This record gives sequence, C-alpha cells and structure tokens, in this order.
Amino acid sequence: MSTKVFIVDDHPMVVAGLHSLLTQLENLEVAGSVSNAFEAIPFLKQNKVDVILLDINLPDISGIDLCKKIHTEFPGIKIIGISTFSDRSYISRMIGNGASGYLIKSASKEEIAEAIEAVLKEKMYLGVSSEHIARPFSANSTGNLPALTRREKEILSLISEGLTNHQIADKLFISPLTVDSHRKNLLTKLNANNTASLVRVAIENGLI
Repeated sequence: MSTKVFIVDDHPMVVAGLHSLLTQLENLEVAGSVSNAFEAIPFLKQNKVDVILLDINLPDISGIDLCKKIHTEFPGIKIIGISTFSDRSYISRMIGNGASGYLIKSASKEEIAEAIEAVLKEKMYLGVSSEHIARPFSANSTGNLPALTRREKEILSLISEGLTNHQIADKLFISPLTVDSHRKNLLTKLNANNTASLVRVAIENGLI
C-alpha cells in the first residue's frame, strides 16, 4: 500500500517541485496539497494521510502553530517541517509541537525519501547537519546544563539522526545495553521525557 503524502505550502513552485520528486519515488502517493492552514484541517478530516510536508511559514497562521494543532487532532499522522531556514529555533519549535522531522526545501529526492521512511518508523529525522544549523543566542545556555561526556555527545548526535540503540551500538562497537544506559542518562541530564524532547533540548542548547 502506498504512503500518502500531503503537502502544505503556499509557494506553487515549491509544491510543483515536491510533487515531481515524490512521484518519482516508489510506494509514495501525493494525497493532495493546499496553500494554507484554513484548508489543511478540512482536507485531513476527509482524506487518509500518512505524512505531511508542512511549510513553517504560511499566509494565515504559522506552520509551527498548525503543526501543534495537527499533532493534537491527528496524532497518527507524521509531520515533517519544511523551510528555507536552518535556524535551530525553528527546528526546535517544530519538534516541540509534534513534528518528527525537518527538511530544507532544497533537499534532494533521496533525502525526502529517507525522511519519510524514518518518520514512518517512529524515528526523528533532521535533514540539516548540526554544523549548518544557525545558532542564535538563546537564554538556554549549556552552562546551565550538566556536562556531557564525549561518549554521551556521540550518542546524542546519533540519536538526533534517528538511529536505534542497536544501530548506535554497531556504529560505536558497544553493547545495546550500554547505549540504553547512556540514553537514560541523557534524558535525566537534559530533563527530557522522550527522544523528541531530548533532541529539542539538544538543538536549543547547541549540543548537536
């Protein structure tokens, strides 16, 4: 069965480009597209959608706010934020409001496919490498957080890439139990309840 992707973006050229890329991918179907939040909710009520590519800047309300509304009303739908911006504040707010991924609009066909596959597997996908994420000054300073060990930083970075405990273990040549222990320590140190909030806190504080 094809994965149904819904596009919410007010730029016709972007929508056309995404539509063209998505139709080249196997087992994916464009369920439809709208240009604003006002049309998005009714569409979701009437159509089956698996994944939404959601622009963070819409003409009526913020895509960040719409993300929260969709996540609340349709928790089974995976949301991937799309934008021309790589500012970490946008990324962390989208994740905080329920998005499972974030892509820059110039993403390749392969990146889009990878992102969709990741979120459908309950993973987090950030299509922006940490060194390219803009780092504006934030009131949340790493000085207010417990120090992380080198290994914890490595594992945190891999978690943000959507890797599972077993995948991280294979990559670092350690046991999955050790990875799980580090993951639990990171959740405690960064006062996070789950992987999404862990990644959000890490982004906000420049840890990844």
